[in-house]
Amino acid sequence: MDDAVRLAIAKWPNVPHCYGWLALDARGAFRMRDDATQAANLTGDVIRHPALLGFIFRNYGCDDRGAWFFQNGPQRVYVELEATPFIARTDPQLGFVTHDGEPMSKISKTYLTGDGRLLLQSDAKIAMLDDRDLAECLPRLTLNGMPCDDAALMVWLASSTSSDKLRLSLSDSSVNIERISSEQLEQRFGFVAHPSRLIKSV
Repeated sequence: MDDAVRLAIAKWPNVPHCYGWLALDARGAFRMRDDATQAANLTGDVIRHPALLGFIFRNYGCDDRGAWFFQNGPQRVYVELEATPFIARTDPQLGFVTHDGEPMSKISKTYLTGDGRLLLQSDAKIAMLDDRDLAECLPRLTLNGMPCDDAALMVWLASSTSSDKLRLSLSDSSVNIERISSEQLEQRFGFVAHPSRLIKSV
């Protein structure tokens, strides 16, 4: 967190939190959502300004409820998540990086949802892979030690009781892939996708 932000929090500790105005989409783009956008249930405008994005990246965090936010000076701006708190992309030098450019250096676990979304876990950080990069990872899949084609992958996804081992090859190792339902993600990984619903339920 920026020092200026810490000072602002100390100076104005009771600024009301903001909900619904900021979102992170499934391709790692932060989006602004004004009142009209929220009322129409639209995704919002992509934030492209490099300095603003850098500020958001440096001050992005999670509260004790598992709700993610951007600390904008003294105000906490909660983030609506289309997928997971981080979105991963492939990188030719680093392997995988999250939407803020940070490398995912140690992939400890991987998961695949029923609709074919790949998730990567590095320590406590969980990130869904940008769907545009999924095709690049498919040749890295093995099933019981053999290359896995599309047909075999669909069979594996459809069979929740199969003991076949699906693995993802990394640069210097490989890791098992676990089936997971999209509906289980928030509970399994302890995050809140829609913080705005927290205030509506109070």
